[in-house]
Formats: sequence, structure tokens, C-alpha cells
Amino acid sequence: MIFGPQTSAQRLGLAVRTFSSSVVTRGHTSNIGKTPINFQPSVSFKPTPTSLFVTGPLGTTSIPLEPYMTLDFPTPGTLTLSVENAEFKKQRSMWGLTRTLIQNAVTGMTEGFNVPLYLVGVGYRAALEADPRGKSEGMSGMRLNMKLGFSHPVIVPIPDHIKAEVPHPTKIGLSCTDKHQLGLFAAKVRKWRPPEPYKGKGIFVGDETIRIKAVKKK
Repeated sequence: MIFGPQTSAQRLGLAVRTFSSSVVTRGHTSNIGKTPINFQPSVSFKPTPTSLFVTGPLGTTSIPLEPYMTLDFPTPGTLTLSVENAEFKKQRSMWGLTRTLIQNAVTGMTEGFNVPLYLVGVGYRAALEADPRGKSEGMSGMRLNMKLGFSHPVIVPIPDHIKAEVPHPTKIGLSCTDKHQLGLFAAKVRKWRPPEPYKGKGIFVGDETIRIKAVKKK
């Protein structure tokens, strides 16, 4: 059974388990976990005993759920997450984490995530090209060809879950429905030339900045 905004009065947790949805509000709580998640009508949810499937215009993903968690639709287009006892540190920490993962899944399946990479340095350039090895399992068949001051070009194959574009030789645009996977791939590209603090050269991710250090004089 798939749940969407039309079932705002239903409780997802009770559809798959019979745990209490009460949250201990005295003492400890999770400010992140208790924050409602707003979603568009194009998003639907399907629970299982161990996970929540989130489906939107860009695809489907799943989020692991702990047995002590319950999902509710208090109003149309709003989802809330609760735990049996927020006094327990593990439940409290997982409450906030899971709420963040669900929010990221909703955003990823409706809008996706984007991050720009900037190549800063004399002669630094990037190009998007077809991988001569072709498309293989888990790979898109495309790759980044970058000149980063080495005696050889730097080649980075692009996974099939990452979309890349090079609107300008010194700018790479990356997008993905999974925020975590996007961050991992951006870090993989960045590690070839991390920004260095003396000349300010390197691969900068998003709005990353670096404080320039003065060169020590003998």
C-alpha cells in the first residue's frame, strides 16, 4: 500500500508495526527529529517493517527505519517522525538522523541536489567526454578529462547516478538525487587538487573558500 497526501489522517507506523507513537517531551528531545517534513503532492511513501520508500518525479529511494519509530501525516502534505522514548540517547540521535535522511530523500526525488566545482589555477581546465571503454555496470559511459598542472591529464569516470556538465572549462556542474553520493563524488574529484593555502590554487567545491597564508621568507 502506498501512502500519499490523500491519507493525511493515517499513521504509517501502525501500518507495519504496533509501537506507541508517544514522545517523551520532558527533558531530552530532538529539535531536528520533531521538525515536520513538508512534501509535494507528487511524493508518495511506502513503508516496510524496516524501511520507508520515498517516490517522486525523479525516482525512488529507501530510508532505513528503526522499530521504535513511527511516521504520521498530521495534515495533508506534512509528515512527522516520532520515537517511543526520546530519553534514550540512541533513539534521540537516530530520530534526528532519520528525519534528515527522509528530508533529503524528499528533496532528492523532487528537485535533486546540485553542486558546482571550480578549477582555480593557471592552465587548469576540464572537459566532459565519452569514455572510450564504453558504458559499464554502474558507470555512465562519460568521464571528466582535467588538466590540473600535472604532466598528464586526470581522468575521472562518472558513475551512472551522477550527472555532470562542463558549462565552462573552469567549472564543473554535478547533480544527483542522493546528497550523500553527490558529496562523495565531488570529494573524489577535489582530492586531485585540494585548495592550497599559499597560491589559492585547487578545485573548490560549492562556496568553499580558503584563507591565503603568507609565504615565509628566510
